[in-house]
Amino acid sequence: MPRLVLGSSSPRRVDMLAQIGITPDIIQGADIDETIHKGELPEVYCLRVALEKNAVLATEYPDDFIVTADTIGVLGRRILGKPDDRADAERMIRLLSGRAHLIVTAVVVKAPGKKAAHRINTTRLKFKRLSDPEIETFLNTNDWVGCSGGYKFQQHMAQHVISIAGSPSGIVGLPLYETMQLLNGSGYKIDTGLPK
Repeated sequence: MPRLVLGSSSPRRVDMLAQIGITPDIIQGADIDETIHKGELPEVYCLRVALEKNAVLATEYPDDFIVTADTIGVLGRRILGKPDDRADAERMIRLLSGRAHLIVTAVVVKAPGKKAAHRINTTRLKFKRLSDPEIETFLNTNDWVGCSGGYKFQQHMAQHVISIAGSPSGIVGLPLYETMQLLNGSGYKIDTGLPK
């Protein structure tokens, strides 16, 4: 039986799959170069990274279903990836303070013997204007570590969100609607617990 490989080291993505009743058989991040190419547009970059992660794992698990994703913050045409350090996280949060920005997540699913299929989810999110003490308090939480855009939506920064237009699960890193559509379309059998 083909297994389900989640190509991510993010515990948040494991949790998101659990919400729809899926437990991956294998959880393994893909080691790829995530450098942004010169002039690369945000959606193009995000999809390229998700596809490259999938392709790397497909060589190791050719007979299994593979799910990969990539999430970025976007302000205008500027890509906000994972902060390098605290100073970089502060730079990102100050950029986002009081402004609307986008969270873009690309999801890729490859079924055994088939080409990879993908979807892109875009969600618009706006924070209130943050004071210096609020920014300092946030930075001290370390919620910015390893997070695109410099924050975890579901933790400390949630209290500063004014509006969301789109998918909350997309912000967390795995848009569930798109993921379900791709898995169903690929032939992956999801046990819903409902009678057949």
